[in-house]
Amino acid sequence: LRLEYRNKMIESLTFLVVVGLLVFIGFLVPAFQPYRRPMPLMAFLLGISSGFPLTLLLATMTFWLSKEGVDKTAIGFAIGLTTPYTLKFLWAPLVDKLPIPILTPLFGQRRSWLFLIQGLLFASLWQLGGSDPANQLGVFALWAIIVAFLSATQDIVIDAYRIELLDDEELPHGTAMNQFGYRTGNLIAGIGTVWLASSEGMSYGWSLAYGLTGFCVLPAAIGALFAGPGKFVEQNSGISGHGFAEWTKETVINPFREFLHRDGALLILLFVLIYKVGDAMGQGMLNPMIVELGFTDTEFITVNKLVGFWALIAGAAVGAPFIAWLGMGKALLLSGLMMMLSNLLFMLLAVVGHDPVILGIAVGTENFTSGVGLTVFVTYLSGLSNLAYTATQFALLTSFAAVGRTWLAAPAGMLANGLGWVGFWGFTVLAAIPGMCLLWILWRRGFIVNSVRQSQPNDSWAD
Repeated sequence: LRLEYRNKMIESLTFLVVVGLLVFIGFLVPAFQPYRRPMPLMAFLLGISSGFPLTLLLATMTFWLSKEGVDKTAIGFAIGLTTPYTLKFLWAPLVDKLPIPILTPLFGQRRSWLFLIQGLLFASLWQLGGSDPANQLGVFALWAIIVAFLSATQDIVIDAYRIELLDDEELPHGTAMNQFGYRTGNLIAGIGTVWLASSEGMSYGWSLAYGLTGFCVLPAAIGALFAGPGKFVEQNSGISGHGFAEWTKETVINPFREFLHRDGALLILLFVLIYKVGDAMGQGMLNPMIVELGFTDTEFITVNKLVGFWALIAGAAVGAPFIAWLGMGKALLLSGLMMMLSNLLFMLLAVVGHDPVILGIAVGTENFTSGVGLTVFVTYLSGLSNLAYTATQFALLTSFAAVGRTWLAAPAGMLANGLGWVGFWGFTVLAAIPGMCLLWILWRRGFIVNSVRQSQPNDSWAD
């Protein structure tokens, strides 16, 4: 058994070395050279810390609940525990403007909020891991909501900090590196936590596994210490010399008013809401299907480690040049179609049953298309964010995206029960069509931002 664990460690280290070599080779290609700059590398570290909590709440948690024998319908609605991601725009103005005593003078607005939230998040993860979902589902749900709230707040800080650190020409590549880091955090939280907890892995149990995964807060903290307070923090760190009413207007009202007064704002929000509904439904029920089809923990870990992560590297790396080659409109359309059609492979897996090869092909394709799609989509949202209100407006956009990922996708468990796995995956493909149609309308009307951020509220923003 010790030999087996040692071999797994050697295999993982070899994998990371090969990944590093591939990324280094990619730097030699002109379209990939911006990845070598310091701030995109800092965005990678921020992405690791941003990516792991949501995976613990969705993929890993649904895997855990499936192992505990919790009904698929309950698992599907457990996705709704991430509601704070859909509401984070409500408290984003405070994160944008409210200084924290002692910490803000020392570290600046973004870093002070980051360090505070990460400390609370680390403690909450230990409590979530120590919960008993089989016998005390209410306590488990409470800690899941707390973790989701803190994670959503961390995302507010990290997203604003990332946008403010990156120059305009670095934004697509920095976003790609951030998504690469995000998926690295996903891998640690998903495969790493399962391996730590599983009897086929380290057998530490869920409590210790969740606690150890909490150390993923460290990359962002280390990156923030090296990156500094950010170029735009001074203008966002507070309002002095004004009354409370004027402060409230500037902090709470103006960010939303500026965005909603743009041409096509409501269409953009609707697009952000429904763009990834089909993909979110599939991701929420993939692990329960894998368990039901009889795949072992080792097969689950191996496929994701040897196939999924390779595909993620390729997808994330291609994302930024993808935008440069096609333009934002075509990049959004093509990446959306790729993500939609990748679900057909899981439909095939549901027909075939327990087949590791088909599972590997499906997971690899899904991860590649998601890597490209997320980089393109997040760059698009970043381009919509006015630097005068970075945290608030980006939180508004990602909150709308989270509504589609949570509440619109929450009935996934009922659909899987009612339609069966084959019918369910077919439905996820159809669910993506409205988003593609709305994207076409936005594109034709010129409401697609091509990675250009405004520095003033009245700047022109459309192509």
